[in-house]
Amino acid sequence: MMKYSLKYSLIFLIVLLAGCNVGKNKNETIPQDETLFPKGDKIANNNFTGTAWVQMMVSNDSTYNTSIGNVTFEPGARTNWHKHPGGQILLVTDGEGYYQEKGKPAQLLRKGDVIKIPPDTEHWHGAAPGKGLTHIAISPNLQKGSVVWLQPVTDEEYSQSTK
Repeated sequence: MMKYSLKYSLIFLIVLLAGCNVGKNKNETIPQDETLFPKGDKIANNNFTGTAWVQMMVSNDSTYNTSIGNVTFEPGARTNWHKHPGGQILLVTDGEGYYQEKGKPAQLLRKGDVIKIPPDTEHWHGAAPGKGLTHIAISPNLQKGSVVWLQPVTDEEYSQSTK
């Protein structure tokens, strides 16, 4: 039996995503209403401000210790401050948004961006004020713990970060 590291699993996922356009004419565009992955279920908890959806693609198990979800944010929607004991990786697949670590300036996110978040780094991410955002959220090393949810990102923090 072969063992695959997270590195090779991520490479496979990126190659798989990139291969979705193989055989298409370079001038051909994907229709606006066509998405790579389903939008999923509306998130109905207090860990988000605004409306967001999640489609879980890989659930945690003892073999991979990883979860992967496709998360879609309406304009202005965002997570609370939170941290992951095992770190997190975000692959932006559509739209525009922001990622911010506590005590640092926010980073603009655009389609194609990859954000590697170190373990236990307090952060938030979400859509820009006038645009939606979709990203694949990868939570590795779940044997160290899942996510620790913290306080909401206030409207003042959000508006200061997204200027």
